[in-house]
Amino acid sequence: MVYLVKTPNALKPFAADMVWSIDQESKVIYLTFDDGPTSDITPKILDILDEYQAKATFFCIGGNVKANPEIYSEILQRGHRTGNHTWNHMSGWEYSDFSYFRNVLECSELVKSSLFRPPYGRIKRSQVKGLKNQYTIVMWDVLSGDWSAEISPAKCLENVIKNTRGGSIVVFHDSKKAEKNMLYALPKALEILSQKGFKFNVLPKEY
Repeated sequence: MVYLVKTPNALKPFAADMVWSIDQESKVIYLTFDDGPTSDITPKILDILDEYQAKATFFCIGGNVKANPEIYSEILQRGHRTGNHTWNHMSGWEYSDFSYFRNVLECSELVKSSLFRPPYGRIKRSQVKGLKNQYTIVMWDVLSGDWSAEISPAKCLENVIKNTRGGSIVVFHDSKKAEKNMLYALPKALEILSQKGFKFNVLPKEY
């Protein structure tokens, strides 16, 4: 699968009604985790974040929240934020707007949030139009690539360290296929970026 680790600034104006990064003059980084919560991975992420006094935003799949309600509650109790990631990781490109909106609505019954991230980043302009008055649609500035079996854990770390700047929204995944790369790269990225003076926070409340 081909993907861009760093979202080109030239592309962002064409989708200005979605959020790609925050204040780039700041020393704050916005870590995000997609696809959870998962019973054997999310608790490890939460412990790592606690170790570095870091807060993050978790874009959760409704079906996984239903299966792991106590872990979802713990995410919030530890001071993190959550967002809607559809009920079952639906690609907007492959479904009608009606089906997509219904899937988002089903997730919203468990994930009470004004934040939405489209799975795979695949969303039609008509779907953006239909959701943007209810949600802040959050994309990203940096993809770690942690889900890819074609990169090593060290390359995953390099993707993050090389491309992250102040205000970056960074994507990791809270999933089994990303586990090896993510659990290697996350603590090392937190340590290196902390030493550079960066802080890690949830996406701002105004979103």
